[in-house]
Amino acid sequence: MATETLQYRFDGPEDAPVLVIGPSLGTTWHMWDRQIPELAQHWRVFRYDLPGHGGAPARPASSVAELADRLIATLDGLGVQRFGYLGCSIAGAVGTDLALRHPHRVASLALVASSPRFGTADEFRQRGVIVRTNGLEPMARTAPERWFTPGFAASQPAIVEWAVQMVRTTDPGCYIAACEALAAFDIRDHLGRIGVPTLVLVGAEDQVTGPAEARTLVAGIPDARLALVPGASHLAPVEQPAAVSDLLLTHFSTAWQDAPTTGSIPSPAPGPATPAPFVPVAPVAEIAPAPEAAGPQPDSRHERGTAMRREVLGDAHVDAVTAATDAFTEDFQELVTRYEWGEAWSRDGLDRRTRSCVTLTALVASGHLEGLAAHTRAALRNGLTPAEIKEVLLQTAVYCGIPAAGAAFSIARSVIQEETTPPA
Repeated sequence: MATETLQYRFDGPEDAPVLVIGPSLGTTWHMWDRQIPELAQHWRVFRYDLPGHGGAPARPASSVAELADRLIATLDGLGVQRFGYLGCSIAGAVGTDLALRHPHRVASLALVASSPRFGTADEFRQRGVIVRTNGLEPMARTAPERWFTPGFAASQPAIVEWAVQMVRTTDPGCYIAACEALAAFDIRDHLGRIGVPTLVLVGAEDQVTGPAEARTLVAGIPDARLALVPGASHLAPVEQPAAVSDLLLTHFSTAWQDAPTTGSIPSPAPGPATPAPFVPVAPVAEIAPAPEAAGPQPDSRHERGTAMRREVLGDAHVDAVTAATDAFTEDFQELVTRYEWGEAWSRDGLDRRTRSCVTLTALVASGHLEGLAAHTRAALRNGLTPAEIKEVLLQTAVYCGIPAAGAAFSIARSVIQEETTPPA
């Protein structure tokens, strides 16, 4: 089956070098509207939408790498080989994936409000549970406080409402898939392999992926600069458009890397035209050395099991178990990690939703209800809805007994209420 492609549009002269621009989760390519007039004077600007965003086909992508593959397939279909890349948040993650897996394609990189790891896996899987249960309204309602400074939100109600509507019109399934993709994304050990000139731009007041995450990127990427934009939060291109435009113009006009001289990749288009003189807008630039490049990661049952255990049960649960492990129990925990999670849960024969159904039933049937809370939480994060969990427990009432199922309903109800209640 051919790789899916992405919804896109072009702006700017057809013979100019291509600059690819990607949006953040819950937004569309219109988040860059106020940068386009200046950028399109010098580059052929290619903007894309995430699946299910901005009217794009609702075909969920399960990982950041899959989004990058769809983007590459789209560009290949258009004959675009070499390009600069600019991405915000999840689109920044796509940019780093491209720089790691397709370094010969990327001429220059700019990462806005991005991170080598976005929060914790638990946070994004919890967000997916809330959207699966309540729809996107909770995310739309809280978007202004995540995306803008309080002063901007109060003074620009029309822009805030426009941003909220972007979230409301997103396909929930694609939003959930993007959350899962971010939950699994972690390139902290690979930053030293990014060999393209990189601008890391962040709003000084960003509480989502803020200056700390930006400095981690700059410390790890060999040829990286930090630009800190005052008076901006997560959507700095919307909140401080002039400052962001100036920084991007300067970066892409001075840090456009020539294409490799060997291999079969076609020669790049001429470098971008020199923009108008740059006017400082008080961002701060820093350059930091890169750590040693990480070696290949071993593929063992233990490491596979640890990753699976964290994905299904969550970091908080696994961290608590690890903290409680001592010399007496460590061999048992090793057994659980290698065989329960590294083998049984890691097999391809059943999907995780089905394995959660089987596990919930087995816990009720065996009377081991002490594990039911953790696996109810896991079932929600594996894609089961509260209604489906109810049906599983109703089935156990018939085959495992009313008392056992009654106790299971009590435990599951408490977990479901906790997990699916949107933030205040």
